[in-house]
Amino acid sequence: MAIISHANVSQVKRKLSSAAGDIFIPVEIEEGDIYAGIFKVLEKIRPDWPSESITFKLFTDGITNKLVACHLSKDISESDDIVLVRIYGNKTDLLIDRTAEIRNITTLNVLGLAPKIYGVFKNGLVYEYFPGVTLNTDTVAETKIATMVAQQMAKMHKVQLGKEITKEPMIWDKIEQFLCLIPETFAKEEKQIRFANSFGSVTRLRIEFERLKWHLMKTESPLVFAHNDLLLGNVIYNESKRTVSFIDYEYAAYNYQAYDIANHFNEYVGLSIDDIDYNRYPDREYQMFWIRTYLSEYCDVEKPSEEEVEKVYKEVQRLSLASHFMWGIWSLVQYELSDIDFDFGRYAEIRLNRYFDQKDKILREFI
Repeated sequence: MAIISHANVSQVKRKLSSAAGDIFIPVEIEEGDIYAGIFKVLEKIRPDWPSESITFKLFTDGITNKLVACHLSKDISESDDIVLVRIYGNKTDLLIDRTAEIRNITTLNVLGLAPKIYGVFKNGLVYEYFPGVTLNTDTVAETKIATMVAQQMAKMHKVQLGKEITKEPMIWDKIEQFLCLIPETFAKEEKQIRFANSFGSVTRLRIEFERLKWHLMKTESPLVFAHNDLLLGNVIYNESKRTVSFIDYEYAAYNYQAYDIANHFNEYVGLSIDDIDYNRYPDREYQMFWIRTYLSEYCDVEKPSEEEVEKVYKEVQRLSLASHFMWGIWSLVQYELSDIDFDFGRYAEIRLNRYFDQKDKILREFI
């Protein structure tokens, strides 16, 4: 098991603040002119790059951040040095602990589990590019790729942070934080009407949260250092190296083991609102294969017992409810705050409707 001691965490913090590549850049990239700001950032990170030779590629997988690849070659596949600039979405600091995010990435980078941070600016990060492609609803289900994802998640789950980091599940405080950010009345009348028609009130959601918490706090799933947002766009597959890597550690924290697995399975259905299909949700046989693979790595055994696999499977079904609820509530916050062209109201309906559709069946069968 990879353990990061208190002393090592202090070293990580010093690395972040003082190492040659990790610097703070006093620049805020403006939403309306991101490339002017990126040029200023690159002047500090890559001062030897001639500005007229820099090429940009805007990635659009994220629905809360902008991600831009910067390189010198016209073809990104031919570039030896590629820098990723991630610009935080509007008001996302209300949802995400950025200090913890940077600590997590830096800690995991020391272990070879996350990209290197080159620099931090006022509203974003500059970090190492992992070559490869993000997963889609077809590739995530392929046996060879799923095996690597399960093993990579297990490796991350074996990381232990320093004693100064309280080991408690992030899920309950995070949902509570999100609930506090949902306005009693949405700023736009049409949003308020839609919210009331779909969900009733914030009070109703709070009551539902307390019921869910009462049921799920009985879980015996161990606490691990979890990614907590392993959607398809956050897994990079490198076919030539036969590896997968995880990116975007905004929500990484201690959490229930089964939550991280369940949350990943929930992403098999797709993210694009027009493409979400719950027929893609992995069946029991597939989940048992995946969990068996995961436990082999996590427990460092050739073959975990079927009793162990079954126990994790049951916990995953229960914690899948927490995943739906959390991201449904998160989406309602984004519905009010975000300027991004994405129907967060519809996404909230999809996730919370799925929660209510599955809740009674799962609680009856697995609790």
